[in-house]
Amino acid sequence: MSDTKEPVTSQPQATGQMDVNAGGNKNALNREIGIDGMRDWSHGLFDCFAECGLCCWAAWCPCVVYSKNKQRLEHLRNRGTPLPGGGERLTDHTYIHGILTAIGGHGWILQISSRSETRVRYGIRGDVIGDCLASCLCNPCALTQERREIELEEESLS
Repeated sequence: MSDTKEPVTSQPQATGQMDVNAGGNKNALNREIGIDGMRDWSHGLFDCFAECGLCCWAAWCPCVVYSKNKQRLEHLRNRGTPLPGGGERLTDHTYIHGILTAIGGHGWILQISSRSETRVRYGIRGDVIGDCLASCLCNPCALTQERREIELEEESLS
C-alpha cells in the first residue's frame, strides 16, 4: 500500500441536489444557538411596537401582511433573493385570509403553517402549539415578528 495520494485537479461542481440559492444570513443578529441547534426569534413577540406602521397594518389588514410574508418567504426559498417590491397586496392568499377573517375572525388559522415554516427556515425553537397560540392570541404581533425575521434575511442579501 502506498502513502501517496492523487493531487486534486478540479473543484466539485454543483449537482441537481445541491441548493445553490440558499438565501442570505438566517441569523443576522447573531442570536445564540443552543445545544439543540436552535435559537430564539430575533425580535420578541411584543417587540412589534418597534415597527408601529407594520403593526398597525397587521392589526387592521392582517390578510395583506400575511400574504406579503408568504410571498416573500416563498421567493427566498425558491430563488434565494428578496422579492422585488416586497410582494403584491392582493393575491389569492389575501382573499382567502380576508374571507376567513371576515367570517368569524379565523384568518389566523392560515398563519399557523406560515409561522411554522418561518420558524423552521430560521432555526428558531418552538412548536406548532406556540405558533397556534401566537397567531390566535396576538395576531398582529405574530405577523410583525415573522415579517421582521424575513426582512433580516433580505437585508443580508442587499
